[in-house]
Amino acid sequence: MSLSERRQRLLEVLCLRRHDTYDNLAHEFNVSKMTIRRDITALTCSYPIETVRGRYGGGVRVRTDYLPYRKTLNKKQVTLLIRLSAQLDGDDLATISSIIFQLAP
Repeated sequence: MSLSERRQRLLEVLCLRRHDTYDNLAHEFNVSKMTIRRDITALTCSYPIETVRGRYGGGVRVRTDYLPYRKTLNKKQVTLLIRLSAQLDGDDLATISSIIFQLAP
């Protein structure tokens, strides 16, 4: 995964979760905590990302007023895609699974 891909994915993860720790993000992206800190520093230049100090509530979060435009699938659409995915394998299954993961509420 390239630097820009990782940062884009990091932003997506933060927008979905709204808050996470540096340790957890470093583990998930299989990079050092310092790398995540650098990525967050770079992202804060363009996006409303805040760092929060504290042992138990600390980490990084997306400001609560930031809600990027995001389309989602309704329940009927998700059900249909799941039914269709049972008939797929390989790349097709991976593609439909990623669609469900990214767009399901």
